[in-house]
Amino acid sequence: MKAAFCEGFAPVFDENSRVLILGSFPSVKSRAQGFYYGNPQNAFWRTLGAFFHEEPPKDAEGRRAYVLKHGAALWDVVLSCTIAGSSDASIRGEQVADVASLVKGSKIRRILCNGTTAYHLFQRHFPELVPIANKLPSTSPANPRFCVEPWFEALSEGFSGAGGEEARSGAEEKI
Repeated sequence: MKAAFCEGFAPVFDENSRVLILGSFPSVKSRAQGFYYGNPQNAFWRTLGAFFHEEPPKDAEGRRAYVLKHGAALWDVVLSCTIAGSSDASIRGEQVADVASLVKGSKIRRILCNGTTAYHLFQRHFPELVPIANKLPSTSPANPRFCVEPWFEALSEGFSGAGGEEARSGAEEKI
């Protein structure tokens, strides 16, 4: 597949966001839909739905409202880059998001990096924020070893008091 210059999405957050879920860069299917985690085979929305015991909407505006309702924020480390398809390994010439400013001006106290590429890019560009970050298994359909348990643990920690253990109990069976 030929590499092309692509742009990602603006962050989804508000004054109540406490946990930032940070991906690497949107997939081809996400870019086509114009919103985060648009591939129906991606485990991201199923994982959040199981954790919060509430099915996420299917449309972008509904998903945006769902994330904000639960005190989460979404963004990607890379704002724009040259990429071949959805391959994180092919990312070149990336422009990095200003994650530090977003965190500084918000209530965000935990960052959940969706996959190794997101975490490595985050580490390289924001070493001062690494202490509040978790590297989690990628929810991408390209990850055959996706495991939901680390996600539930990190979400429980990030949302303690608002969806913590109560949300987690019994949620594993729903993935």
